[in-house]
Amino acid sequence: MRETVRAVAMTFDLTWYGHSTWSVTVDDTEFLIDPFFDTPFTDTDPAELDPDYVLITHGHADHIGDAGRFETAHFVSTPEITSYLADNYGIEHATGMNLGGTVELGDAFVTMVRADHSNGLDTEYDASGGMPAGYVISETKPTQETDADSTAFYHAGDTSLHSEMKDVIGPFLEPDAAAVPVGDHFTMGPAQAAIAVDWLDVDVAFPMHYDTFPPIEIDTDEFVREVKATGSDTEVVVLDGDESYTLAE
Repeated sequence: MRETVRAVAMTFDLTWYGHSTWSVTVDDTEFLIDPFFDTPFTDTDPAELDPDYVLITHGHADHIGDAGRFETAHFVSTPEITSYLADNYGIEHATGMNLGGTVELGDAFVTMVRADHSNGLDTEYDASGGMPAGYVISETKPTQETDADSTAFYHAGDTSLHSEMKDVIGPFLEPDAAAVPVGDHFTMGPAQAAIAVDWLDVDVAFPMHYDTFPPIEIDTDEFVREVKATGSDTEVVVLDGDESYTLAE
């Protein structure tokens, strides 16, 4: 497993398990985002993981499929999804929140941000999961004052390109690194994802949500080329499944 080290204020250990599933460890607090391990990228048994918090961006099966494997963790999502997980997955500990909100969880702050996507739940009554979301995990609570010493990681969720990346998430929440969907068809493709990376002005960008199913199979080199075409100096890092990238002091 390759591991890269960068100089920032607080240790952020990022591991990609394929699709949109990430582990983010901030000092002693471990977050798991969108648990779905039925992908060609990972050999990880979910039983090997013990996250403190599980963040759910939306209720599609390829984002909550293994939620029931983490019953002892504290879940965070919209109130609609946390209620659904309690009723259908045996989840007992949860925080419901909504777009724009920030909560302090362990050693980090989590801000729920907009994602443009659908959010139906796979139930017999076809319920809605509320608004789909992305998350910014940050070392300090976001304020209007720029904090160059604070570190933040943005998980865009399933989304198309939208202007809040340029107008709110980039300048206000100031992520240093971002994971963006690039598989097209259900989300942004390489060209729109590259524009998102340019707008966000992050140091590092990771492609995700690709090659899991035939409709989202792409060549990630296309994403690399599209980012360069924007004139951005963002470093694109294409991780293998179960590979880690460390943002470290």
